Amino acid sequence: MNTIMKFAPFGVFALIGVTVSQFGLSSLVPLGKLVILVHITMLFFILVVLGGVARMSGVSIFSIIKILKDELLLAYSTASSESVLPKIMEKMERLGCPKAITSFVIPTGYSFNLDGSTLYQALAALFIAQMYGIHMPISSQITLMLVLIVTSKGIAGVPGVSFVVLLATLGSVNIPLEGLAFIAGIDRLLDMARTVVNVIGNSLASVVISRWEGQFDQAKAKEYIREATSKVA
Repeated sequence: MNTIMKFAPFGVFALIGVTVSQFGLSSLVPLGKLVILVHITMLFFILVVLGGVARMSGVSIFSIIKILKDELLLAYSTASSESVLPKIMEKMERLGCPKAITSFVIPTGYSFNLDGSTLYQALAALFIAQMYGIHMPISSQITLMLVLIVTSKGIAGVPGVSFVVLLATLGSVNIPLEGLAFIAGIDRLLDMARTVVNVIGNSLASVVISRWEGQFDQAKAKEYIREATSKVA
């Protein structure tokens, strides 16, 4: 397996090289569009979906982003959510979440609350289907959604793991697995975006659960947000 992983980049480079030689540099344009689409989708999910959840929980999504700015930058650059787990738990406790909740919700969410990974897999599957000219009726899209809900659970927060899980997803909706080779070269760029969503989603989850349990310290949260905002300013 180690040997395969070492030589995999050369195989991906060769596949992309053959495609470019046959169809020209214009063949790379769809990949660039996919990268942009994934980042826009992740940003929309953070601001609209997670932002709405945060608002209902009595906090601002922008405040959470300011508090976690260093961890988000590290997670984005390394494409690994595991690298920032201890600091996230520490900051969520300072935000007003009890330790008993953060120590359970956040680590558990790293395996079962991977919003970014699910979004990525859906976009990647649809991209490959369109690339092969495969029409996906509503039934196939529903099947894809259900499979994604299952396959995105229990995966580790390390770089590239969503790409591997995508192998199981494509086969369920009759999308050629060979299509993964075309996006393997840009997977790192996609991985960076989905990691940020996973980190913010799990951090927000600890706030939501704390509110539901009636254990969220609102005064402590306001004080910590004020301190974080003043430091940024």
